[in-house]
Amino acid sequence: MYSVGDKIISKKPHACGGNEWTVSRVGADIKLKCNKCKRAVFLSLSEVDKIAKEIKKIDG
Repeated sequence: MYSVGDKIISKKPHACGGNEWTVSRVGADIKLKCNKCKRAVFLSLSEVDKIAKEIKKIDG
């Protein structure tokens, strides 16, 4: 469902105020990187599904 490079818009903003994330790694957990402050977090697939408001897929 998710691939490296996809952009995820979250329902609630991060502590820095940004709400756009980039998928950096996909496996048992998904690594997301905040596009504003560059903080990285690991979330399970179900947690990402809960926070995602919109997913912008990359082409190719």
